[in-house]
Amino acid sequence: MRTYKKFLPDVVVVLVFAIISFAYFLVPVTQGKILFQHDASAGVGSAQELTEYQNRTGETTRWTNSIFGGMPTYQMSPSYQSTDGLSQVMNAYHLWLPDNVWFLFAYLLGFYILLRAFDFRQTLAALGSIMWAFSSYFLIIIAAGHLWKVMALAYLPPMIAGIVLAYRGRYLSGFIVTALFTAFEIKANHVQMTYYYLFIILFMVIAYLLKAVREKQLAGFMKSTGVVAAAAVIGIAINLSSLYHTWQYQKESMRGKSELVKKDAANQTSSGLDRDYITQWSYGIDETLTLLVPDAKGGATVPLSKNATAMAKADPQIQSMIPQLYDAIPQYFGTQPGTSGPVYVGAFVLFLFILGLFIVRGSMKWALLAATVLSVLLAWGHNFMGFTNFFLDYIPMYAKFRTVASILVIAEFTIPLLAALALKKIVDEPEVLTKQMKFVYISLALTAGVALLIALFPGMMEPFVSDQERQMITSIQGMDGNTANTILSNIATMREAMVSADAWRSVIIILIGFALLFLYKMKKLRAEYMVICMAVLCLVDMWQVDKRYLNDEMFVPKSERDMPHQATSTDLAIMKDKSLDYRVLNLASNTFNENETSFFHKSIGGYHPAKLRRYQEMIDAYIAPEMQAAMQAIAAKNGNMQEVDGAKVFPVLNMLNTKYFILPLQGGATMPLQNIYAQGNGWFVDKINYVADANAEYSGVGKIDVRHEAVADKKFESALGQAKANDSTAIVKLDKYEPNNLQYTVNS
Repeated sequence: MRTYKKFLPDVVVVLVFAIISFAYFLVPVTQGKILFQHDASAGVGSAQELTEYQNRTGETTRWTNSIFGGMPTYQMSPSYQSTDGLSQVMNAYHLWLPDNVWFLFAYLLGFYILLRAFDFRQTLAALGSIMWAFSSYFLIIIAAGHLWKVMALAYLPPMIAGIVLAYRGRYLSGFIVTALFTAFEIKANHVQMTYYYLFIILFMVIAYLLKAVREKQLAGFMKSTGVVAAAAVIGIAINLSSLYHTWQYQKESMRGKSELVKKDAANQTSSGLDRDYITQWSYGIDETLTLLVPDAKGGATVPLSKNATAMAKADPQIQSMIPQLYDAIPQYFGTQPGTSGPVYVGAFVLFLFILGLFIVRGSMKWALLAATVLSVLLAWGHNFMGFTNFFLDYIPMYAKFRTVASILVIAEFTIPLLAALALKKIVDEPEVLTKQMKFVYISLALTAGVALLIALFPGMMEPFVSDQERQMITSIQGMDGNTANTILSNIATMREAMVSADAWRSVIIILIGFALLFLYKMKKLRAEYMVICMAVLCLVDMWQVDKRYLNDEMFVPKSERDMPHQATSTDLAIMKDKSLDYRVLNLASNTFNENETSFFHKSIGGYHPAKLRRYQEMIDAYIAPEMQAAMQAIAAKNGNMQEVDGAKVFPVLNMLNTKYFILPLQGGATMPLQNIYAQGNGWFVDKINYVADANAEYSGVGKIDVRHEAVADKKFESALGQAKANDSTAIVKLDKYEPNNLQYTVNS
């Protein structure tokens, strides 16, 4: 009975988390709707051949030919029989809740476990969990369908909780929790998020080391470190199959080092991705203010017309002159190529974080501050390139990950954690508000004061119009200079209004939180009621912001979600060809950013963030240029392939056995066109040209007649030998096709 009563408050909190999670998704859950997610939809397309093969044979294939002409499936379906039991444990941890609901529940529960490891009371730990779980980015990635990332982020706080338990002397529980959630974390299969959180763990371990040195407890520190290391080994060992194949595959993927030596060597990292590619999505320096004011840079790259505050400032004359203008102009006006939404940690949460820097004592505070600063500086990417270059060149593995702005997940962890530690200090030692009230006012000035400045002077967030938008407006047919300036000025005014309104909102949120603290200081409000009120405040604040980026309107009936994977008349026409293996090039789509084609065909294109590097290099040098040339040549001959010189215009596409093109027609319709120049599943060449290195091999493809010649690096000469004299009767015939087993008959 005592044990029951001891854990009853925790059980109640867990149930409250489940209720909150259901409430956020109440409408779609009760209506049976499904979230349409680009990445999840793309995953269905790329994995269709895998799914069909598994349903037919009961086996898992590690290769598919449906995407990018063929690639391994290790990063499409990284499931192994050795982790089936672990999957069942994970489902139990999620309470078997439905999709989307369990994502949010796992966020809440994970951070709650962490704060309980820090000896937080249940209500205070629940508040801290809300401050963490509803950080905008975490909901945005659910909307985008980055589900592996969602899971990885959800399991990281409880994994760190195990580390905290171990260093606080609770070795057995620390070992179990660390091992379990390390296994969960690696199973989630998002190495980038795990890697980023290693920085947090490093800073925290250093903090525990400094504490041990001060207290002369190095033996205990070493014991705790051993416990954590052993637990990590267990978690890693459970996932060894997945880790091994990921490690093997990354060497051949976009994350691995290219064999090519490029002319712009300064843009290359010693291993991994190019600098420009890594830093393409870099957070703007002034964009960092979104931590405090979500719309400091306009929010998401969605139409300006969808924002009521902005449209209240729209010019009626401009609307009548160009009715669709505000649909074409995005709300976001930052420097990233585009964004699904800002990183907002909560205005009052940020206030508490600043306050924590003054009132929390110990090495852990400095560890969290250091991790926060590191996160922000690295998120700036090409806006702070000297610092970024240092990490790209000297920090192991850092160069293997793109979208550096996502490293702000570190700040999204450290800010609510220190904020929660500040509240714990205030609740445990109420006198701190009396003795150190000046720090409360300083924190108020640094948060509400800054938000007030933005509210009063939103122009400080300029420029509100990009050069591209300026060029777009001025290039409209019949547009004169004065009218263009009027339109651009109106767009700036609309965006200023958005920024100002959101800044006022942050001011109000912080002042309400400050009032709760003040009432507690004056003993007008008990600690537990203050915590509950703050939980409601943070939940309402962050819930409202999150609903901008993950809302009920984004959910659709399952039938509508499946529409991209319904065969068109073009698909059906192509599928009448029962040849065992041929490829299809969709010229009517964003070829390398969609997998709808891969759902039905073996596609030349596709979408996957870890495609084979060699294939990407072929896209850059040959496939993409040939696609454009093919479109022009086919259009010039009105689709008469007999008159198109296909052997010269698109030889690499022919080499890839591109048997069908999907061409765009007016009104969004498409048509199939058979490529009579496709070279089939295999053929004999008359000559192999051996060249000095990979660069010569790469460029040599464009210098030969691929129907009769091949080019290869000389390091392969001993394996390939020499081509034999041409035999007109020689054939290569594909007899049997499976995604991982192609059987040929060769006569020569």
